[in-house]
Amino acid sequence: MGSKVTADDATAAGDTPSLLAVFAHPDDESLAAGGVLARHTAAGARTAVVTATWAADTPRAAELAEALRILGAGTPRMLGYADARAPQSAPGSTRFCEAPLDEAVRRLVAHVREFRPEIVVTHDAHGGLTGHSDHVHTHRVTMLAVQAAGLERLYPDTGAPWQPSAVYLATHPHSAVPALSDLARAGKAMHTVPDKRITATVDVGPWLEQKLAAVLAHRTEVARGALPGLIATLPAQARRRLLSTEWYIRHDPVTATAARTEPTA
Repeated sequence: MGSKVTADDATAAGDTPSLLAVFAHPDDESLAAGGVLARHTAAGARTAVVTATWAADTPRAAELAEALRILGAGTPRMLGYADARAPQSAPGSTRFCEAPLDEAVRRLVAHVREFRPEIVVTHDAHGGLTGHSDHVHTHRVTMLAVQAAGLERLYPDTGAPWQPSAVYLATHPHSAVPALSDLARAGKAMHTVPDKRITATVDVGPWLEQKLAAVLAHRTEVARGALPGLIATLPAQARRRLLSTEWYIRHDPVTATAARTEPTA
């Protein structure tokens, strides 16, 4: 992904990096990065999604599997923790935000080393539009795991070291607020960032139907009136305004070579 990415940029498969998305809940992947996942898949790149919460034998996990099928992003990879606001999400499991940090990082490092992505996508430091505590914690765990995955002495039992070249944080700029007017009217939280922080603006219009279908595949969230449910009620023009652009902040991990570079006096 570059500073401005359009449909024309997706024509050369060899230029499209493999992508591992890491999000907190089933549906976050479709809402925050469904267009980029579909775009990378269409260009021939490998894509996959790790979801921090909900157990694999729940209805929402089945909905996640359907969404990933639509996006071409493989099968669910689930860390299996409980959602902070839904204990039934993973009966008997620790809430994600309360799990030992080292344990959560280790689990995610195993997925990074197994999949070996060129780039990783996750929530921004604010936890995206909603600021959900699980989103914020997913950001923290992902940033630590991406760094740790490249260090051979950390978690050696999880596979050979692998260092992704970049992390892209899914976010929304202040200038997107007009496009989010339907969310504002519905009383949804909106955490946005200054426009100058945006490093990649992606036109996902050509993949909008896939993205929308993936969002609506999360039928439990549609039925309970969560964000997918709100989107389901919007007219086509409002859906396009809300979903056809994705914004990201690029973060470059510190490599071993960079770490050895000493500052000048």
